[in-house]
Amino acid sequence: MSNLKVSVAGVEFKNPIIPASGAFGYGREYEQFYPLSILGGISVKGTTLHRREGNPPPRVAETPSGMLNSVGLQNGGAEKFLNYELPNLATKDTRIIANIAGATVEECAQLAGMMNGTAVDMVELNISCPNVKHGGAAFGTNPVTAAEITAAVRKATDKPLMVKLSPNVTDITEIAKAVEAAGADAVSLINTLLGMRIDIKTGRPILKNNVGGLSGPAVFPIAVRMVWQVYNAVNIPIVGMGGIATAEDVIEMMMAGAKAVQIGAALFSDPFALVKIIEGLNEYCDANGIKNLADITGTVKPW
Repeated sequence: MSNLKVSVAGVEFKNPIIPASGAFGYGREYEQFYPLSILGGISVKGTTLHRREGNPPPRVAETPSGMLNSVGLQNGGAEKFLNYELPNLATKDTRIIANIAGATVEECAQLAGMMNGTAVDMVELNISCPNVKHGGAAFGTNPVTAAEITAAVRKATDKPLMVKLSPNVTDITEIAKAVEAAGADAVSLINTLLGMRIDIKTGRPILKNNVGGLSGPAVFPIAVRMVWQVYNAVNIPIVGMGGIATAEDVIEMMMAGAKAVQIGAALFSDPFALVKIIEGLNEYCDANGIKNLADITGTVKPW
C-alpha cells in the first residue's frame, strides 16, 4: 500500500480525495454506504450567513458528459452548520473544509470569523458569487475585487484559507496571483463553467434561472489546463477539481499541479465513486512503484 497522505496549506489529509462542496452535503446520506473516515476530507455544502432556499426549480439539467445546475446555494445558514452539522462531522475522523459564500465582503469576513475556535480545519472561500455592491459581477472575475475579499477574509479568520476560483474569466492566473498576494494559503479550481440548455418544445431554457454551472467529465480537460497554468503562476498549493471521475483522472490532475482534488458530479451517477477512486489510487501506485502519492504533483513534462 502506497502512502496516500498529502498536505495542503499545513493541513494533512490521509488521502487527496475530497467530495466537492454542494455534491456531498454534509455526508449524512453517503454514510449509509461507507464510513466518512476513508475520505481525505469533506468540503461541506456552501454556507451563507443566513438560511437560503436557493433558486426555483427546475434547477438541474443533464448535458452531454455532464450536468448543469443552478441550485443557488441552498443551505440552512451558518448557525445551523455550526450547531448541528459541524458537531456531527467532527466525530468522523476526516478533515472538514467550510465552504463559505456571501454577497458582500463584510458578510464573507463575518462568516469566516465564525469558524474560529471550531472543529473546521480549513475555510474555502467561494468567490464566484455576485458582488451586490458592485453591480452583481462575481468577486472572482476581477483581480482587484478578488484580492479585496481575500484580504478581508484572511484578516477575519485564523484558519488556513483556500480560495475557490471561477473559470469564467479571461486569464485565471491573474486571479490566482491576486488572491495569493492578498493572503490566500491555497486555491481550489475550477468552479463550474457557465452554460445553458433550451427545451426545443417550449422554446424556454430548461433551468428556471436560464443559465447554470456546467460540471462533469466534459469540463475535465479545461480544468486540467487551468490547474497547470495556475501551478506555474503561483507558489501556494492547488486543490484541483472539474470533471474528475476516476483514479486516472486524479493522477492526471495531480501531475498538472494539484496537491489534492475535489470530486462532485461523479457522485450523482455512482455513490461509490470516491471509494473506487481511493482503491484505484492504491493500485496505480503499487503498479508503478510510487511510494508517496504526493510526489507526483506537478510532474507533467511539457513538450
